[in-house]
Amino acid sequence: MLYKRRLSAYVVYLIFSGGFALFFALCVTVNLVYQVEVAHLNPLQLVLVGTALETITFIAQVPTGLLADVYSRRLSVILGTFIIGAGFILEGSIPRFETIVLAQSLFGIGATFVDGAEQAWIADEVGEEHVGPIFMRSTQIGLIGGLIGAVLSAGLASIRLNFPLIVGGSLYVVLAVFLLLYMPENDFRPTPRQERQTWQAMIGTFRTGIRFVRQSSILLILLFIELFFGLSSEGYDRLSTAHFLADFTFPTFWQLKPVAWFGIFSVAGTLLSLAVTELIRRRFDVNNQRVAITALFLMSALQVACVLVFALIGHFFIAAAAYLVYGVFRSTGRPFWTTWITQSTDPKVRATIFSMIGQVDALGQIAGGPPVGYIGTVFSLRAALVAVSVILSPVLLLFAYAARKVEKHTRRKVSEVYDDTI
Repeated sequence: MLYKRRLSAYVVYLIFSGGFALFFALCVTVNLVYQVEVAHLNPLQLVLVGTALETITFIAQVPTGLLADVYSRRLSVILGTFIIGAGFILEGSIPRFETIVLAQSLFGIGATFVDGAEQAWIADEVGEEHVGPIFMRSTQIGLIGGLIGAVLSAGLASIRLNFPLIVGGSLYVVLAVFLLLYMPENDFRPTPRQERQTWQAMIGTFRTGIRFVRQSSILLILLFIELFFGLSSEGYDRLSTAHFLADFTFPTFWQLKPVAWFGIFSVAGTLLSLAVTELIRRRFDVNNQRVAITALFLMSALQVACVLVFALIGHFFIAAAAYLVYGVFRSTGRPFWTTWITQSTDPKVRATIFSMIGQVDALGQIAGGPPVGYIGTVFSLRAALVAVSVILSPVLLLFAYAARKVEKHTRRKVSEVYDDTI
């Protein structure tokens, strides 16, 4: 208790946010390079690792959420942080396919323990009315931590490719110990036994969400769009690094190793995303649904084109530009996407709908990853990435259809207002 009184929950949360982002970037910046260069995973194995991660995450979401809500959010965050660290240490220590699958599964379990519990914990400690600025500050610190982690990762990997994983995993364990000593939990009230959510209640809530989706064509379109995003993303995420390593000759100036280039890509992508996000914030009305759908259509069209260019072009710098532009518009489109979902859902079932959309994304990744990995193994990585572009392209038709539906709905409302005025 003496340790816990020395730091406020706010300070602990900012330290956790910055440290978590730094250690995550330290591990994942070169994670796929390690899997290709040291563990020698083929394209199908690379995707199967991701499929295992998504499957475990999908399954673990409910029980880990129950732990946070029923017993202790502090315990959930600490346990999750420790498990994530153990997973990365295991992966960096034994470069085998089976071990990497196990390690990534541990990461998935740990991530579900942390996800949601950290936000709920800080809201309990400081009050819901104060969390907005805290979340904004933690995001800024997280971006800075991610930049530092990417640079450190490239530096450590230039010595040995498994160093970032082992060092990052060890630092996660240190962070868990820090939280054990300093993380307070004064205002959490465990859920009474009679009010604890059961599987039957969860199924009932899910059925209610399905009923609302059936009644809203826009929500149905949203689910289909998320499905195609999921179907395409797993193959791209797992094979883009392998494509760079297998199909391109990296420039030799400054004597940079390939792993250093991935650190440069990470830093450049983050800076570009920050710049584009700020430009969007100043120039566009994100709350306008028609603006959001138009922006998402244009960003998705650019993503489809960028994946195709990345797959087919043979010039390193053009491919790198396509890779970066894809990543920038993938990340900057999220505020528009989240806003559109929020405006299209009933507040009573909003959380349920968000959960359903997240589950559809996970199912898409589970179903879409292995076929793309098979194409990459049997044919070529270029063919696999062309397949990713093709899989993603139907979202353009869905966005166009959604724009027409929203336009008709808007006209109907304007007409009703006009009739009432007359």
